Amino acid sequence: MKLGINIGYWQRDPEDATETVLAAERQGYDSVFTAEAYGSDAFTTLAWYGARTSRIKLGTAVVQMSARTPAATAMHALTLDALSGGRLILGLGASGPQVVEGWYGVPFPKPLARTREYVDILRKVWARERPVTSDGPHYPLPYPGGAGLGKPLRSITHPLRPDIPVYLGAEGPKNIALAAELADGWLPLFVDPQQIDSLFGGSLAGRKPGFEITATVTTVVAPLEQALAWAKVPLAFYIGGMGAKEKNFHLDLIGRLGYAEEAAHVQKLFLEGRRDEAINAVPDELADSISLLGPLERIKERLELWKSSPVTTLLLAGVKDEPTLKAIRELVDA
Repeated sequence: MKLGINIGYWQRDPEDATETVLAAERQGYDSVFTAEAYGSDAFTTLAWYGARTSRIKLGTAVVQMSARTPAATAMHALTLDALSGGRLILGLGASGPQVVEGWYGVPFPKPLARTREYVDILRKVWARERPVTSDGPHYPLPYPGGAGLGKPLRSITHPLRPDIPVYLGAEGPKNIALAAELADGWLPLFVDPQQIDSLFGGSLAGRKPGFEITATVTTVVAPLEQALAWAKVPLAFYIGGMGAKEKNFHLDLIGRLGYAEEAAHVQKLFLEGRRDEAINAVPDELADSISLLGPLERIKERLELWKSSPVTTLLLAGVKDEPTLKAIRELVDA
């Protein structure tokens, strides 16, 4: 099992994670991933860290499809991949209707069909075999309207790699099955290693050899009670705030993990503005099952669950110092 880090969203003060990324590279970590939602973007920070490193892979977990046309994302990807010497892993996500329609101002319906078209156009751009066309209803190329002067075009830049890896961030069974069919990897969030096979084995059945499962795992090395308190904060935010009350894919996922009633209560508290109560209402068992929490001796035991799961790369979220990065790498390698 490989190790990486997920440094998530960039915040202006004081979030320059260069020292953490350099430490991860020194310690032999395989990859660093960045994220975006409705604040900082993923590509700029990844380019910043990529310019300061030489080996570690550069991933997005995830780039929002609705933020850019497929051609724009393909351009970002081929540029960063070439400048970094072929280190990019492009993680994509469809997000949810609250963010897609409320922030990006585009329609959300039919995310599976949109994802299929999106990935197809990306690969046509990178392959550069002919001018790019697409007859799908979501991203038609050329655009069938406007001035009527659009024509199929081929990238004027030759990609370093015509097959940049594409991973999909997916939580529902159909979306995970689409990742197994179309993509080179799956980026699960909030996943219990002991339930991957039982909950998602059917969806993953069609994955090709070499398919990567790269899981982000909140990791806190501290006394267990303190670690649990930290791990509950992002859980409460995603359950309560990262989605509409009527449609929240994170809430649905937690329900599939066996905590539907508890998740509904967390959401209610969060939407009522009772944030501290929402955090406290996240079950200890849930936070523990999808995280790595406690002293190093306990994390060593918990790592065995991940090692015996289908996960191929573990992305540590929350670890910033080199001694802890080194200690966990040694535990994984043991």
